[in-house]
Amino acid sequence: MESCLFCKVARGEIPARKVHEDDEILVFHDINPARPVHLLVIPKRHITSLATVTETDIPVLGRMLAIANRLAAEQGSPDGFRVIINTGRIGHQEVQHLHAHIVGGPEPVGPMLKRI
Repeated sequence: MESCLFCKVARGEIPARKVHEDDEILVFHDINPARPVHLLVIPKRHITSLATVTETDIPVLGRMLAIANRLAAEQGSPDGFRVIINTGRIGHQEVQHLHAHIVGGPEPVGPMLKRI
């Protein structure tokens, strides 16, 4: 997708502080981190969201999760982390390109959701 923000990052048209890159996946620091460790994991190929994945996306989704522990530990969160994938309007997905947030740091992340 020509106008997709994360597609532009994946193509190198927008700079990013990369921590991992291979043929299918790019991982970079979030520009507005919510925690001391806040990485974004994206497939290089455009996938809009978890709501649009198909069986052919299973390998890249698995790889995105499989590298999370190593990257979190290398970036300063060796005792655990949280993976967040926001999906659609209700999930507050801000960029319409599938991405996982890896968040952590030296202190616990805190409650997963506000209680209502």
